[in-house]
Amino acid sequence: MTPTRTLALLALLAAAPFAAAKQQTVQLTVPTMDCATCPITIKTALSKVPGVSKVQVSYAKREAIIVYDDARATLADLKKATEDVGYPAMLKTSH
Repeated sequence: MTPTRTLALLALLAAAPFAAAKQQTVQLTVPTMDCATCPITIKTALSKVPGVSKVQVSYAKREAIIVYDDARATLADLKKATEDVGYPAMLKTSH
């Protein structure tokens, strides 16, 4: 294999994990929000999770909507972030 071909193959392999990554949007129910400052705490915690690009938290709906890179963060990471600041969350399901 030529050096140029080897380099091209290595570049392709290095980029492969990034090609599979995609933006995900998830809604979490946070039933223990009980004050107007809770959303600030939750948004701050979620924003610190690597891969999170957008967070919207609603006190009225007791929910958080998060946009994140699924190659850098998981649903478990997001739930852990809210739990670590005192607000356990669950995946919101529609009925």
